[in-house]
Amino acid sequence: MFPSGADTGHDASGVSGTVLMPTRFVWPYGGRRVFVSGTFNRWSEPIAMSPMEGCPTVFQVIYSLTPGYHQFKFLVDGEWRHDEHQPVATGSYGVVNTIFLAREPDMVPAIFSPETPGRANMDVDGDPFLRLEALPRISEADIEISRNRVSVFLSRHTAYELLPESGKVIALDVNLPVKQAFHILYEQGIPVAPLWDICKGHFVGVLSALDFILILRELGNHGSNLTEEELETHTILAWKEGKINLNRQIDGNVGSYPRHLIQGGPYDSLKDVAIKILQNKVATVPIIHSSSQDGSYPQLLHLASLSGILKCICRHFRHSPSSLPILQQPICSLPLGTWVPRIGESNGQAFAMLRSNASLSAALSLLVQAEVSSIPIVDENDSLLDIYCRSDITALAKDRAYAQIRLEEMSIQQALQLGQDASSPYGFFNGQRCQMCLRSDPLHKVMERLANPGVRRLVIVEAGSKRVEGIISLSDVFRFLLG
Repeated sequence: MFPSGADTGHDASGVSGTVLMPTRFVWPYGGRRVFVSGTFNRWSEPIAMSPMEGCPTVFQVIYSLTPGYHQFKFLVDGEWRHDEHQPVATGSYGVVNTIFLAREPDMVPAIFSPETPGRANMDVDGDPFLRLEALPRISEADIEISRNRVSVFLSRHTAYELLPESGKVIALDVNLPVKQAFHILYEQGIPVAPLWDICKGHFVGVLSALDFILILRELGNHGSNLTEEELETHTILAWKEGKINLNRQIDGNVGSYPRHLIQGGPYDSLKDVAIKILQNKVATVPIIHSSSQDGSYPQLLHLASLSGILKCICRHFRHSPSSLPILQQPICSLPLGTWVPRIGESNGQAFAMLRSNASLSAALSLLVQAEVSSIPIVDENDSLLDIYCRSDITALAKDRAYAQIRLEEMSIQQALQLGQDASSPYGFFNGQRCQMCLRSDPLHKVMERLANPGVRRLVIVEAGSKRVEGIISLSDVFRFLLG
């Protein structure tokens, strides 16, 4: 498995000590199985590389190196190769790639800064090899400076700036049968819709995927008063009126679910809208404009979300990244996200993951009880296979699939296959369901990705194995930014 004449002695850098610098290796020229090996692992067992998300011809892995000079080669489908576009050297075992990492005490890695010329923040890493810049650990003062500047920006801009130049906003009549309403959500590929009460002349609430989950759980409850036949004619209004009692039966906590419409106006500050979303634990806030002082003749302008507000932040600070010191910091160095507790940690926050053979009933219960919007689906090694989101439940609205299944008998894998067989585009972004990032990714890269429509969370995985290390959501980012 070694290149001809490989030196299996000590590391060529000759550096002693325990300072390690996470370094990304990238092979962008395709292949079925790709490995990397070099002086840093004494040319021993090659290190497996994995295809990048959304770019299967580009392989990558992150490996911690000591500072100093290193040589390495790639093993592509059983053949040793080097990258001709990167620094090379000729030795006793042929042409190899080289890298030099300077020793920097108390440094943390960061990938290209946002102002790097000719590089789009959201692009897949196309550079064959990324040299890591060393950044000093950020101080609490710099974090507070960044938070203050974000707060000032959000306070000075309004929800009116979120309105697109063109588009549509779908609202549902409260007298629609719930079965028909969820079919509309599924067909339109949207997770939520505001509710209009024609008798009151007002928007009175929203219908979301969480409602469908609660309804299906109620149908699966043998003591339920709601039958499948009644679901065909049961109106949204009737469901909403009985929802509070159902909430008490589920977890005794009606405070988790808003009892009235959480809304905003076009001239509310972006900060106020973001705080409303966070405090009320909702995905969207309808932006409603009333042409009269008594609130009559309301116009539904937009559904504001954290991703839309985050896009405004990214757009504003993209051209002056130095004004936000936190942007270049790796997410692992910042207090945000939920991480899988490490062995021996007793104070780690609980992290919800499920195997693909777990029942759909177990997944829905976890979504409700843990108050999360998605659950990573992993294999026996905790490597990411897929992700189950609240919005995936609307796939059961197709052809009344909910009437033919039993939640405790259908596995998550079967439920996901049902959704993938469907034509609804919701839940997909650039053809990818699972949006991932690495612990070494800088905050600006994570923010840019979360600012895209349909992406509400990124699963933090280990390079190579895709072992789940944590999850970072839109809410996590805003709680961090707003302090």
